[in-house]
Amino acid sequence: MLAQAAAQSTSALIPVAMGGLMVWVVYRRIRRNFGRQVIHTRKMTVRTGLFALFACLLLTVGFAGLPLAEGALAGLIIGGAMGMVGLRLTRFELGTGETDCYIPNPWLGAALTALLVGRMVYRFVILGAAMHGGPAPAHGPGDSPLTMAIVGLTLGYYLSYYAGILVHHRRFKRQALAQAA
Repeated sequence: MLAQAAAQSTSALIPVAMGGLMVWVVYRRIRRNFGRQVIHTRKMTVRTGLFALFACLLLTVGFAGLPLAEGALAGLIIGGAMGMVGLRLTRFELGTGETDCYIPNPWLGAALTALLVGRMVYRFVILGAAMHGGPAPAHGPGDSPLTMAIVGLTLGYYLSYYAGILVHHRRFKRQALAQAA
């Protein structure tokens, strides 16, 4: 009896913990869209590699259904193009060594984050209603081409944006060294 009560309380904490984790991740993502951001090349390289890995994994949803892969691919392509636009709107400030910074356009990143969070909240509300006796959703949490497109859009944007920042940062460092010599 006591073990059942402990299992129920633990299973009730899982959604709360996941919700808290999602809020923290969204907060960090939004915080990176505003103000000066210090360029940490190692962290950005790792982040870019992870986004590339996640993009490849996202495309494997094609095994579950071709429309899902089409949505993910369309999102990745459009997100990559938006990342290039975001890169053009980004300002760079070169300092001495570790103080190189970039100032992102706050509107693009915030809009993408809001779109992703809005879609996830919508999907969880629909699934939550279905779990409590409401109408069954047409798709599971990740079985919607629109959801895959929005996830692909976000991944494509940040993948191309961070890769572009690394390339531009390297170019600006070379120019600064050439001018100093």
